[in-house]
Amino acid sequence: MESIAPLVLTPGEPAGIGPDLAVVLAADPPPVPLVVVADRFLLAERAKLLGRDLALVDYRRERQVTAQPGRLTVLHVPLAAPSRPGRLDASNGHYVLATLDRAIAGCQAGEFSALVTGPVHKGAINDAGIPFSGHTEYLAQKTGTQRVVMMLTGGGLRVALATTHLPLRAVADAITAEALEQTLRILHADLVRRFGITEPRILVAGLNPHAGEGGHLGREELEVIGPVLEKLRAERLRLVGPLPADTLFTPRVLAQGDCVLAMYHDQGLPVLKQASFGHGVNVTLGLPIVRTSVDHGTALDRAGTGEVDAGSLRAAIDLAWRLALREAAAARGAART
Repeated sequence: MESIAPLVLTPGEPAGIGPDLAVVLAADPPPVPLVVVADRFLLAERAKLLGRDLALVDYRRERQVTAQPGRLTVLHVPLAAPSRPGRLDASNGHYVLATLDRAIAGCQAGEFSALVTGPVHKGAINDAGIPFSGHTEYLAQKTGTQRVVMMLTGGGLRVALATTHLPLRAVADAITAEALEQTLRILHADLVRRFGITEPRILVAGLNPHAGEGGHLGREELEVIGPVLEKLRAERLRLVGPLPADTLFTPRVLAQGDCVLAMYHDQGLPVLKQASFGHGVNVTLGLPIVRTSVDHGTALDRAGTGEVDAGSLRAAIDLAWRLALREAAAARGAART
């Protein structure tokens, strides 16, 4: 296994299944170095509740991190308040962001090679008095990135989003020519750089039913989406669309592309999650660091029960490691030239 800095995992909401997933993962860990940023006593209590033997090793930067069954390397960040499975406590919203901040800083400093995130509860963080719309937006803010792109992979699909966590009535106004062009440029660049697709083919959904039906069901396709695609095609980006979303996700159409760009969250993600739920991965494109995440929420009703599936977390770790290796190889290549 190639030697690069370890991955870092933030389990997310302490009352959810994130801590459970970390404990379950430790029983049969993936063969990559991994550091968990969390309250070590929370992990120990959750392991005891689940009836799992777990050894916790304190993280030291100068000490090599290795994957060993029944063991987790932990960078301790204390809870703000005791946490019980399934019971949200807004005071721990600050704890969740503290784990994220430490992990992000470590990635920016080269201490960690990639960030993997567990599920957070947006409501609990907002109830703590912290404006928070999601991991994607928070990572952009913390890294000083003007625009990022949310993409999920799984079930043989890649689906990226032109807008993320917005009320539906705000979506049309958010799809401007400038924003869409930036999104497509980021998506194209990271499919090349991080996924190794030399000439990615991107299938672009329309916003309206039937992609606007020639302007009879909306004019965004004619006035915004279409002109942006034409501009970027002139620069030799391989873009198909705007396509009607109701027929885009059919095998014949999907076979023509490497990735789909949906205009809003619930236009594209229900299809991908139907195909891969529990094993899909969320990737944030456009960041200066590698970040992947699970494709599910906090599942408060399952926390502490043992009824969890770590498939999505394993997939997120595997993808983060592969992307980090590609980043390291690219950096070495650039240094040689």
